[in-house]
Amino acid sequence: MPQPLQIAPGEQCRLEDFDPGYHEGLEKEQAEAETRQHCERLDELAYRLFAESKRAVVVVLQGIDTSGKDGTIRMLAGGISPQCLEVESFKAPSSLELSHDFLWRVHAKVPPHGKIGIFNRSHYEDVVVVRVRKLVAKEVWKGRFAQIDAFEKLLHEGRIEFVKCFLHISREEQRKRLEDRLKDPKKQWKLGPADLDDRLLWDDFTAAYEEAITRCNTPEAPWHIVPANRKWYRNLVVARILRETLERLDPHFPPFDPTLLSRLT
Repeated sequence: MPQPLQIAPGEQCRLEDFDPGYHEGLEKEQAEAETRQHCERLDELAYRLFAESKRAVVVVLQGIDTSGKDGTIRMLAGGISPQCLEVESFKAPSSLELSHDFLWRVHAKVPPHGKIGIFNRSHYEDVVVVRVRKLVAKEVWKGRFAQIDAFEKLLHEGRIEFVKCFLHISREEQRKRLEDRLKDPKKQWKLGPADLDDRLLWDDFTAAYEEAITRCNTPEAPWHIVPANRKWYRNLVVARILRETLERLDPHFPPFDPTLLSRLT
């Protein structure tokens, strides 16, 4: 039986019910070939969305450290024309951002109509990281779930479509990826003491993500739980989801004005 990617709104999320190593029995070469096909179609659909300029799409990528957010972005950015994309990375907030409400910096980065925006982390950091690291009081982050739902509903009503993907890896897979980074001079810069400290908080991060997915999984902005132990399968699933979303939106080129032909001299 295929592993589902979603849970129904209101249903409790239990990440242990989803196998992060699931891959449909596909081989790497098969998955990569299908991913290329999806990216070719995505490029066409993204260009139509850009030309139509009436709607936008926000791809939210969340996951525990090393889950593959950067790699997923490289895959999408490698297949879709840059003029159709905006990529935003949400790190620790600046003093200016902290002087506003937690959604201020996110709202400012929402793509305009016609664009696909990819968020490397997002407003969900403010109900996950701040909770685990105890940066704000419990009553503060608890209240943010309803605020996030209202924010995403507001954007949806403004013709912004959400594609929210939780990149799901196992604890053992994270250990392997951290070891690889420690040994690779090209990747060592990505690691700091905080990354290894966070690994000790695996159960806390898991509980925080489970509650965030449960509380903010709405018809307007549903979550997808993407098996991500295999990078090539993760890429395939995200490409499929985004393609299905754009095909459902079915963007069209604006109508042509035939009088323009007579004006060409």
